[in-house]
Amino acid sequence: MDVVSPTIFFLDATRKTGLQSQIRETTVSAIVSGTILPGARMPSSRKLAEYLKISRLTVTLAYQELVSQGYLEVRSRSAYYVAKTPPVTRPDKLLAYPSGSAIDWSSKLHSGFNIAKAIRKPHDWRRYRYPFLYGKMDHNLFDHAAWRDCARRALAREDFILMADDFAAADDEELVNYICTRTLPSRGIHARPDEILVTVGAQNALWIVSHLLLNRNSHVVYENPGHPDISATLHLTGARMTALDVDDGGLPPERLPEGIDAVFVTPSHQSPTAATMPIERRKALLEAADRQDFIIVEDDYEFEMSFLEPPMPALKSLDQNGRVLYVGSFSKSLFPGLRLGFLVAPAPVIHEARALRALMLRHPPGHLQRTTAYFLALGHYDTVLHRMRIEYHKRHIAMIDALNREGVRIAGKSAFGGTSFWIEGPEGMDADQLARELREDGVLIESGAPFFLNREGPCRYFRIAYSSIPLVRIAEGIEIIARRIRQHFGG
Repeated sequence: MDVVSPTIFFLDATRKTGLQSQIRETTVSAIVSGTILPGARMPSSRKLAEYLKISRLTVTLAYQELVSQGYLEVRSRSAYYVAKTPPVTRPDKLLAYPSGSAIDWSSKLHSGFNIAKAIRKPHDWRRYRYPFLYGKMDHNLFDHAAWRDCARRALAREDFILMADDFAAADDEELVNYICTRTLPSRGIHARPDEILVTVGAQNALWIVSHLLLNRNSHVVYENPGHPDISATLHLTGARMTALDVDDGGLPPERLPEGIDAVFVTPSHQSPTAATMPIERRKALLEAADRQDFIIVEDDYEFEMSFLEPPMPALKSLDQNGRVLYVGSFSKSLFPGLRLGFLVAPAPVIHEARALRALMLRHPPGHLQRTTAYFLALGHYDTVLHRMRIEYHKRHIAMIDALNREGVRIAGKSAFGGTSFWIEGPEGMDADQLARELREDGVLIESGAPFFLNREGPCRYFRIAYSSIPLVRIAEGIEIIARRIRQHFGG
């Protein structure tokens, strides 16, 4: 009888995965790969515990879980064996699969989607001491215990039966109800459930809308600078594109060209300059839409981070004729990896948008929708937002003080708060080069170059955010940024 050697087991103390899980992972991998065969006897819990220098109970609990899963079985005197028929399907080892391809894929692929300019954010950003990166979160401000509780609630039997079913083209009713009754009224918007579509983040909503509204005969206007994903999305529709330069009030309606079909705009918090569009300009944009018969797509991201003053009413709340399609997101206010957003539009538009989404991905994961619905309905969301506003207000003040003290010019900031600043460097400065040099100092910033369309020469603008950097490190980080700039330009 084969006896499994304990030497196949190895515990990595640097992993966040628990010891029991690592034992189970090693065992399952060995069974699936055929390293250990059905009927083989596992090392005794005492022997394996001594080899790994861990508690015997840890090994026993791991073995018991593997028994419940069907990978191991217990025989006389608590001896554990690999099950005779473990729940695995092994590929036929007699089949040989080619590792390469002789096809010229460049001639087969009819569209190129890798066209968006990259905003470089290292995946290991947390190891840098001064991460001034937008869209990254300080996990200390989030209530992980509450989220875990809501995830467990969503796995209760009644919820699980609902969640495990195929939603087809529908969305979680509880989440849609919260959006209708709490989220949208806070922005001055009233909508029915049939006027809301849950999406995989705001970007998914913007992609759906752009492909519903635009084709090769269309003309669309968007902001410059603007998020590179938006320009790439609009480019893929084949529409004629006009990038309209923004100022300290966002997109200027008086400069809109004639004969346009749609305008994509971020009025509350322009991306990336953080400018807030004044109420007079918002009304002028709506009047232009009525006069010229075009549709407005409003991306209302980050309005929740309002700690300087209440956010201005959403553009859609001023819309009397249904010309504004509204895009919102929970990813910015909860955590970026959530990837849950929503689209608000007239029912006929949502009907078509739902059909298009169904062809792409059916619906966002049901368990994620229900967990979020619980988190919102039980008040955890409001508590987290309150905590974030207090902390971000402190960081905002620290950033303002440090930037002014070091003589760094703020080119754009949100009127109500937000989490970032748009910075203008000296004439001739290359923000890409600055970002590379600062990275060597442990400082992470975002070059403004990817946000401009067809810009020639170096870009002197960059974005710095305070959602991901501790308050106590802000002043020192800004000092390093200013020192690097002075090294190249003096003064």
